[in-house]
Amino acid sequence: MHIGVDATCWQNRRGYGRHARALLTALVTSDTSNHYTFCLDSAEQLDSVPWQAGVKLVRSRVPTALAAAHDGRRSVRDVWRMSRALSSPDFGIVFFPTVYSYVPVSGPAKKVVMIHDVIAETFPQWTQPSRAGQFLWNLKTGLGRHQADALVTVSDYSRQGILERFRLPPARVQVVGEAPDPIFRVLERPELPKVLRDAGVDDKTRLIVYVGGFAPHKNLGMLLNVFAELTTLPDFDDLKLVLVGEYANEVFYSEYGALLDRIKSLGTGERVVFTGYLPDPDLVSLLNLATVFVLPSLMEGFGLPAVEAAACGCPVIVTTASPLPALFGDAALAMDPQQADTLQAALAQILTDENLRRRLSVQGRATAERLSWAKAAQELRGIFGGLG
Repeated sequence: MHIGVDATCWQNRRGYGRHARALLTALVTSDTSNHYTFCLDSAEQLDSVPWQAGVKLVRSRVPTALAAAHDGRRSVRDVWRMSRALSSPDFGIVFFPTVYSYVPVSGPAKKVVMIHDVIAETFPQWTQPSRAGQFLWNLKTGLGRHQADALVTVSDYSRQGILERFRLPPARVQVVGEAPDPIFRVLERPELPKVLRDAGVDDKTRLIVYVGGFAPHKNLGMLLNVFAELTTLPDFDDLKLVLVGEYANEVFYSEYGALLDRIKSLGTGERVVFTGYLPDPDLVSLLNLATVFVLPSLMEGFGLPAVEAAACGCPVIVTTASPLPALFGDAALAMDPQQADTLQAALAQILTDENLRRRLSVQGRATAERLSWAKAAQELRGIFGGLG
């Protein structure tokens, strides 16, 4: 079967892009029964597309990775061109790795659409602040759900949220999991990234690390408040908080400016480091050296950065508003994102208990090793096969 893929988020440097690159690479390199064509609207990173996939480059005024931002719009012409490419009669199935880049598709091909989570529907004011943006998002995703012959998501937690939010029959939504890239591993001699050395961090500094975006639902205001409280206590006066993620050229809604104001009011400016985007080798080294990783979000469909941290042997604290507590079990500490004291207690426990850190490191790594993109690709192939 010939399967067309909307690969327009291939160049995205956030979670959508990482997920698409990993899943699609595992899919096309392991599936010898089907033929895949990636439809892209930018030549950027074209050399990273696996050779097993065909490529169809669709002209666009602005690539989807930039245009589908919280304050951006894809032009009607760009949407039409991509829709026309994906509506090719050659395709038996058309796959969208994320509904965020969805365009209407005509023709007899079966449509498979992935919805990662219901964050935009749960917190619309924090993801699409304008009424126009919310209207267009709901229109696009509603059409995507309506056209889809199969809906896919990334966890049972996210699946339950989708079923409840959109009142769908359970058979409509299936799960294809996620996994850490093999580059996330324990290193023998990790080196502190230059951006941290330049910020005055040394190998003896205890680091609390967060990786991700800076949207309000990431709950970083709470993390900053808890961190400021901890640093007033004698046992924690050496701590630094490292926030990793793009903030200068972010396409998604960000409260970076508000976070800077909060840091200033808390008086923790010298203790908080924004690294910006870190290439994977630097990120892996940082996670190897971190004392603890924290994901305090008000909601996560999966929470891949926590799994990547665990794969590097870093103890993790995860939000209960995610599938991570069920995934990790005793291999991580969980915190209620509505209760700051649960985060502070978890941080204090890990920072002061070496035996706990060692146990969480070993068990967290074992949990991450059970996940693989090969398994995810197999799950997706099974869904395709059921439609063929």
